[in-house]
Amino acid sequence: MLSLLFGMAVFLFWWQRYPFALSYHEQFQLFLFDSDYLATRLAEPGGIARYLSEFLVQFYNNVVFGAVIIALLLVLMQRLVWRLMDQQNKTWYPLSFLPSLVTWYMMGDQSLLLAFPLALIMVLSVMACVKSLGMKRLSVVALCLLILVPLVYWVCGPVVLMLAVYLPLSGQKPILRDALLSVAAVVYGVLCILLSSLIVPYTVSQLFCGLGYYRFFESFMLLMILLQLLLVALPLCGRFLPEIKVGKAHYTLLGVQVVALTVLMLAVVPTNYDAKTYELIEYDYLVRTQQWDAVIKKAEQQTPDLPMSVCATNLALAMKGELTTRAFDFYQRGGQGLLPPFERNYTTTLVTGEAYFQLGLVNTAQRFAFEAMEAIPNYNKSVRCVRRLAETNLINGNYEVARKYLKMLEKTMFYGKWAQRTEALLGQEQQINNHPLYGQMRKKRIKEDFLFSDRELDKICGQLLMADKDNTLALQYLLMFPVLDRDLNRFMNYMMFVSQTHPGYSPRICQEMVTFAYASRKQQPPQGVVPEAMLQQFNQFMQAYQQGATEMFRHSTWYYLMGK
Repeated sequence: MLSLLFGMAVFLFWWQRYPFALSYHEQFQLFLFDSDYLATRLAEPGGIARYLSEFLVQFYNNVVFGAVIIALLLVLMQRLVWRLMDQQNKTWYPLSFLPSLVTWYMMGDQSLLLAFPLALIMVLSVMACVKSLGMKRLSVVALCLLILVPLVYWVCGPVVLMLAVYLPLSGQKPILRDALLSVAAVVYGVLCILLSSLIVPYTVSQLFCGLGYYRFFESFMLLMILLQLLLVALPLCGRFLPEIKVGKAHYTLLGVQVVALTVLMLAVVPTNYDAKTYELIEYDYLVRTQQWDAVIKKAEQQTPDLPMSVCATNLALAMKGELTTRAFDFYQRGGQGLLPPFERNYTTTLVTGEAYFQLGLVNTAQRFAFEAMEAIPNYNKSVRCVRRLAETNLINGNYEVARKYLKMLEKTMFYGKWAQRTEALLGQEQQINNHPLYGQMRKKRIKEDFLFSDRELDKICGQLLMADKDNTLALQYLLMFPVLDRDLNRFMNYMMFVSQTHPGYSPRICQEMVTFAYASRKQQPPQGVVPEAMLQQFNQFMQAYQQGATEMFRHSTWYYLMGK
């Protein structure tokens, strides 16, 4: 019952609280049902564990499946630990949950990959199988280690050292010679790792850290070592814990352990899930799935203040046609809040690239997708980036390049059918032009080649608007750039251009900006340019400003322009 309740808690945690984190892991790999891909993984130490973990992570595409997988793995780890402990001494059953809780805590680091807990489970399974054989002769144990250590190392990676420590000491009464054999087995395991560096293109430090355990090679968490020690210590020490007969003392001790573990689960485990980090991951997920209303709702609950979250919020507002109306309902970071400058980063670049794509700057979106994929620190390909590269090349008419990416996606489980449908469009100009997305992108994009500076993005938006007057995203971004840069003259020039291409377009922020521009010249706006009510509100703002009490206008353009 405790195992079932624990599994349900893990499932609900990932399904309800952090579903976007599952999508985060899924998008930064490209698992292919392909013999070459399998051969690549088999050719590296720990490659089988890595291959199996990537097979499971692809199911994170459906967050329910992802939550179930993590719950099952953590429960399986707990059950294996209990099997390695004294199963007859049920008083200490809750202690078997401790490694799973530590693993759950560690998974708060978004760079920890599923290959690590999976490799631990695989080694624990080997330990349980060996224990069930009941080997007692020292020579038999030594021979078993001689065979198993290099084999398990190639399958699971450096966590094989757990087996090297545990196996000689797993007898009922370990003595000095068992301890010496354990030391010798660890040395043997270390030698296997060192020798493998001679045949694989990885450094010794990378091999000791584990190739698929952490997203950054040559990096690891100290808790990874402590967890392995715990997984060895619990089974070895479990059989020496005092057995308490069923009664008051038994149930009291059982209850104390359950309460302590519950406190750890509720109070300690969530502390490793950094709020700011997971806020950005959630914004990325919402942008990827184009849940624009959800982005705005999240921003309303907690004002975004980082470039990536501000960019996502502004993009969502623009997609809903509300950027020039509601932009100052949220914190703004100047023009960089619309389109942040390029960073060689595999997370923030994706959100910025989505903004470029929606605007119609297909080539820039393609570059951002490619750079984001190349920046993934463990050299994985990204299914999200590959899909975007296939789309941008299809839109640009580079059909053979698009076909290359689509052929890759056809070997995946969840993107194969989409890739087949999209491949059928290659070369079909009429079908592409009529497509609800690709046809619109072809209409929006600028067809002439030119270089542009990220300091002149407003002019690029003007080019987009001249290419397609229905590009309302470019229209909103064009007007908001000078507003956020507090450039009155540039805004008035753009507003004059917009009044010719889109007569009658005058959202709230534009009215406030026009009012402020005329007031700065000590002039009255021409009759009918802005409503009389807007002029009255501006007079109220100026009175409040002179009194130092402008807080009631904090969501106005004037508040932003006056440097508040």
